[in-house]
Amino acid sequence: MSHSNKITVLIGLVFAAIAVASVVEPIPQDLAYHQFSDTHSRWGIPNFWNVLSNLPFMIAALYGLIAIRLLDKESFVGVVKTVSWLFFIGLFFTGIGSGYYHLSPSNSTLVWDRLPMTIAFMAFFTFVLSMHLGKETGSLLLWPLIMVGIVSVFYWDYTESIGAGDLRFYAMIQFLPMLLIPAIILMFPTVSYNSTSVWAVIAVYFAAKVSEYFDYQLYELIGISGHSLKHVIAALSGIAFLYAIKSIVANGHQSSN
Repeated sequence: MSHSNKITVLIGLVFAAIAVASVVEPIPQDLAYHQFSDTHSRWGIPNFWNVLSNLPFMIAALYGLIAIRLLDKESFVGVVKTVSWLFFIGLFFTGIGSGYYHLSPSNSTLVWDRLPMTIAFMAFFTFVLSMHLGKETGSLLLWPLIMVGIVSVFYWDYTESIGAGDLRFYAMIQFLPMLLIPAIILMFPTVSYNSTSVWAVIAVYFAAKVSEYFDYQLYELIGISGHSLKHVIAALSGIAFLYAIKSIVANGHQSSN
């Protein structure tokens, strides 16, 4: 398949997703989402473990920010550097936002969980676009994707505020890239970095989703809620992403030798 045909396939997938989302009825936030299995308080902190389990996000993010600060500046430049900073900053504030949300779970506090998470998510997607479709593509799409992600959260929040909650836009922003990324990696292979790390991020994402889905069952089985485990598992995405970045620098050194 030619390069242009592959691009056409990707664009077709995007428009197909938009078409499906447009014909589906608006999806309000299920208020049962805020009812988690572990609601125990510790030291005056409600939902203690769901709050505390967000620390790994912040630890992984700080580790990543320090690590990329120390990388070879000649090999780590441009849009890849920008999206890396945005990813780890988003990851750090995901820890803060999610911790804040779990102190008092509601639609209004959920906004501050989803907003930084979406920024990290769009930065990761732009990283993959940059590495497999070219730095120019990444530079062109970075800020539009970040803005679309932010708007999707505020659009959902606004629709909830007027009693017509609609998660379709936000859901598409979250799940469509996870369908597109494997297709992009397979159709546009590159040796400029180790894409295994990106597969690891995807695996972590789905493992976290599974853990979240079985929140109650895991709590009953092992005494640790699935939602708390979700936070710890999802934080590992920061480590996997950092390995992807380091492989770029390593390949840059190899190319210059």
